[in-house]
Amino acid sequence: MSKLLIVGTVAFDAIETPFGKTDKILGGAATYIGLSASNFSVPMAIVSVVGDDFPKNDIQMLKDRNINISSLEIVQGGKTFFWSGRYHNDMNSRDTLETQLNVLENFTPVVPQDFKNAEVVMLGNLHPLVQLSVINQMEVRPKLIVLDTMNFWMDVALDDLKKTIAEVDVITINDEEARQLSGEYSLVKAARVIAKMGPKYVVIKKGEHGAFLFHKEQVFFAPALPLEEVFDPTGAGDTFAGGFTGYLANVNDFSFESMKKAIIHGSNLASFCVEKFGTERMQELTKTEINQRLRQFKELTQFEIELA
Repeated sequence: MSKLLIVGTVAFDAIETPFGKTDKILGGAATYIGLSASNFSVPMAIVSVVGDDFPKNDIQMLKDRNINISSLEIVQGGKTFFWSGRYHNDMNSRDTLETQLNVLENFTPVVPQDFKNAEVVMLGNLHPLVQLSVINQMEVRPKLIVLDTMNFWMDVALDDLKKTIAEVDVITINDEEARQLSGEYSLVKAARVIAKMGPKYVVIKKGEHGAFLFHKEQVFFAPALPLEEVFDPTGAGDTFAGGFTGYLANVNDFSFESMKKAIIHGSNLASFCVEKFGTERMQELTKTEINQRLRQFKELTQFEIELA
């Protein structure tokens, strides 16, 4: 088993979907990643920042999930990062209504001393130089560094993003972002271009249509589990990342075969995340439910065929 270090936002979200709307609720990339990864019982820590308006019961909830929050900085007099968005009817596109960086604007992550030797590092979506500063704080080169990013950084900090990508083992982005970063429409070509930037593995997420894993000439595809209703897709990609890295940290095996299983675990957990607003579903999730749905994934993808 490996230690897992998670860097990202702990935040407030206000979400509107065709199914309803919320006031401020718990969100943030590191929150979703941590809650998802906690299902694998690995030693892990979150590096993030909040204001003193952040609820004590949410901090306690993270502790109760055995997430080390010694490097969750609480800025006295500061306000927690806030994002508000509205999803369209197809739930694959959304409009950002408001973004308040607040304490995140001057955030300088500090890796806790006992996680500077973490074997697995999950860099949630942040400015690429902030992500790079975390890598530079590690005393030993981690066995696996996973980077999540988005098209915003491709628009405003592309050179910095490329510097950080060159230092990681795995990059996880969606299909639109992969096309923008690579300049290629074909996802196979896009993955090849991105791999030349540094990462050994390229994970391209396609939302409700599953996820691709590329490594050299090898390709693996995991479908998303068909769901009757998608209530709120916020955090699904981060939940996927948490399941992906949580599984890998648990098995301490970073081969292509292990990555394939990690993709399934990530997709499985993401399928729960979308069933309720925010982190609500992830907070109540049980091991029995996880295993039951894993069996559904197996039935969805398993088949016998005779080759002539």
